[in-house]
Amino acid sequence: MRPPDDFHPPIGKAETLDPGLRRIVAPNPSPMTFRGTNTYLLGTTEIAVIDPGPLDTDHLDAILDALTPDQQITHILVSHAHLDHSPLARPLQEKCGAAIYGFGPAEKGRSKVMQRLAANGMVGGGEGIDSTFVPDHELMDGEVVTGKDWQLRALHTPGHIGNHICLAWQDVCFTADHVMGWASSLVSPPDGDLTDFMASCRRLLKHPWRRFYPGHGDIVHDPNARLDWLIAHRLGREAAILDALHRGPADALSLARMIYGDTPASLMPAAARNVLAHLIDLIGKNKVMPLAPLGADTRFRLA
Repeated sequence: MRPPDDFHPPIGKAETLDPGLRRIVAPNPSPMTFRGTNTYLLGTTEIAVIDPGPLDTDHLDAILDALTPDQQITHILVSHAHLDHSPLARPLQEKCGAAIYGFGPAEKGRSKVMQRLAANGMVGGGEGIDSTFVPDHELMDGEVVTGKDWQLRALHTPGHIGNHICLAWQDVCFTADHVMGWASSLVSPPDGDLTDFMASCRRLLKHPWRRFYPGHGDIVHDPNARLDWLIAHRLGREAAILDALHRGPADALSLARMIYGDTPASLMPAAARNVLAHLIDLIGKNKVMPLAPLGADTRFRLA
């Protein structure tokens, strides 16, 4: 799936998306972040900043410049501990004094399978992990955070990373990197867990959302259709992996080269990490077996 060409937001300028909601796109475009990280400002007087973004002084100034004289940042909410979402939280706090909310440090929320892999050093991912992130307040799943004219409910949605949360606001949801319209989410063990990712998608499907506000890219206007696509897409990748393994044992990179035929070489390592996540999930389903201790170069065969 190629990124759409019709999303060209002004970088560093606040755009109104809904009454009481604005978006500022950070100046960190890349193949993994699309046009940049979306920072959201929610509220009319007491402002919640959702995903302050990367460590960038221009973006910090853009957030502060978006405030009117009667507005004050009272809450800083971080969806997950990746370098394009969380590092600006502390510098922003130093300017406004607001508490930082998140599920916990980067390692919190890992599944037991991924905890074992990380402890044994079997798999190394670490794509852009903010290892210094520690929120002032660790949100529990379902916990509600309230401002003067807004209310957010934290939904623990592991998959992209164990400490990932979405934030429900009325009939919309800030989905960060779990659901985006321009690309599917990277799932890279041991920080990412595909089994958890699929469960989180199915959990979000239970709600009648009006729209999603993602961490990168434009608004998702048909949330359930997008979730259905993500689930079907992953099931399709699973089928392709199993089909490829019928030809004989292979490692994640070899499988990625067979399956992601139109992916640029620069993105092939990320594709291989996604395939590895599928292979670990398939171990749990008793469909494949590793031929050596788990690692990036481990070869797998059908069970």
